[in-house]
Amino acid sequence: MKYFYFLLVSILAYPCFSQSITATIDYQGYDESQAYFGQGEYQIYLDNLGGVLDKPIVFIAGFDPGDSTSLEDMYNSLGFDGDNLGDILRDEGFDPILLNFPQYSTGGKDIDGGADYIQRNAMVLIELINLLNDQKVGSEELVIVGPSMGGLVARYALSFMEQNSMDHETRLYISFDSPHLGANVPISFQYLINYFAEAEGNEQAQFTVDTVLNSPAAKEMLIDHYLGHLLNGSLYLQDPSLLLPVGAPDFRDAFQTELDDLGFPQQVRNVTMINGSGQGMITGAPGIQIIDTTLDLGSSISADINLHFTPAANQTNTITFFEAFVAGVPITSFEADAESPSSSDGLDSAPGGKSTITGSFDGGGNPIIIAFLEAIEQNEFCFIPAISALAIGNEDNWYASPDIGGTHNSPFVNTLIPSENEFHGEVTTANAEFALDEIRNGILSIGESLISDNYRLIENPVSEQLKIKLSQSISFSNVELSIYSISGQQVFNRILKNPTEEIYLIHNLKSGIYILNIIDSKGFYREKIIVE
Repeated sequence: MKYFYFLLVSILAYPCFSQSITATIDYQGYDESQAYFGQGEYQIYLDNLGGVLDKPIVFIAGFDPGDSTSLEDMYNSLGFDGDNLGDILRDEGFDPILLNFPQYSTGGKDIDGGADYIQRNAMVLIELINLLNDQKVGSEELVIVGPSMGGLVARYALSFMEQNSMDHETRLYISFDSPHLGANVPISFQYLINYFAEAEGNEQAQFTVDTVLNSPAAKEMLIDHYLGHLLNGSLYLQDPSLLLPVGAPDFRDAFQTELDDLGFPQQVRNVTMINGSGQGMITGAPGIQIIDTTLDLGSSISADINLHFTPAANQTNTITFFEAFVAGVPITSFEADAESPSSSDGLDSAPGGKSTITGSFDGGGNPIIIAFLEAIEQNEFCFIPAISALAIGNEDNWYASPDIGGTHNSPFVNTLIPSENEFHGEVTTANAEFALDEIRNGILSIGESLISDNYRLIENPVSEQLKIKLSQSISFSNVELSIYSISGQQVFNRILKNPTEEIYLIHNLKSGIYILNIIDSKGFYREKIIVE
């Protein structure tokens, strides 16, 4: 009885406490001399019905330098229109699990998990996936939801597991406005902050450069990074020959190549909901002025600051200008230019999930910085281009309207694309309903061998042959059987003119999860199958 009491207490307390987790697969970053084991923290919110971990839904933290977002904050961020996605899921019997990447020390190295290498955080997720699959009751497969950078962590982890013969037991991957082809922060703002840090010795600016812009995750994700434009030997001066968008050296291209080589997981259903406009709506305009102001720095010192968005296609403009004066006499100046490729206008105003400059940089009570932020004219910018969030790899124009299934190739079998640009990571009624529909209406679980009154799988999992028993009460003609990978690719198709009693088909499919579709004169039938 005493054991049962403590067991009951532990179960009731389960949703209330975070737990630490350490990866068992290490990772060595591009600029590291050794590999390190990543760490994370997670919290399980058991459902409000049975209170048993049997339907896990994993939510993964996004980019969060300094670990400013707690697990409680993550849960609250699922709120929309007075509801909360997590609460709805728990009321319907699902178990949300939140995974965060905190700051920690390991092997003599201090790591800021929320801005660390995406790959190392993916190894932490792999550890959590294995843990949940060991602890869950029953055989329900996982659902992984990855907002922002968390979507890249999830994609990397699931694909890595598949390519290394690790069973992730996951049925659905939901990417939420994730930068599959990269993210954007106005390069003009990057130049200015770095100039303040390196040339003016501003400690707050230096902290932002060190912990945000130069974090491993930012250098992996940002399509255009100030480090790719610097004059050889200088910490802040621009090389006038490097004006086109370019990522951080030794990081951006290396990461995107690695991610592209991994591809997307093939044994799950890949879907996405994005915050960027699907109808070409822009934020601001190419080359638009961000700020034009004069700041009083005290002691008769003032500074003129002028920033712009990157320009229209095939054009060049001055995006960053700074000049300081003492009693009206110029004492120092800095400027940087930007050029846009012929294929696309500049990233800053592209259709995409929005962010704000004021939200990206904390004034910290500094009156000069606060005055700067208050003078901003164009605060919003494109953070995650819609083309990137949809992983459309065959489009060079960031302003193109998505034509999925037509001219554009996307790895997602279902998408939710708003007509207007929304703030990045904003949970709306529309995308919450999209996620709920995908989670609720997943493919039938294994064990339901009855496809319909007319068709029954003889065995599932399937061995070398697909075996289907037919109803004896009707005659069959022109029965089409198709098999699709879980990502939507057709891998088998056969039309049987007059099958009777039983169907035996040799399929030659690799081990994995597939969708069986049957079409006859009376209807359409679907079933999930596992090939051993």
